[in-house]
Amino acid sequence: MNEFEKNVQSKRNDAIDSGVGFGVSFGFFALMFIIATVIKLIGS
Repeated sequence: MNEFEKNVQSKRNDAIDSGVGFGVSFGFFALMFIIATVIKLIGS
């Protein structure tokens, strides 16, 4: 076991972090889709 495995900076679960990252990116792209749809509806 090397020095970095013994002295980790964060002991949090990686699944939680990846889930939060997925949720934030999904929310961002969903927001872009909603904004584009609203602009398309206003333009027509």
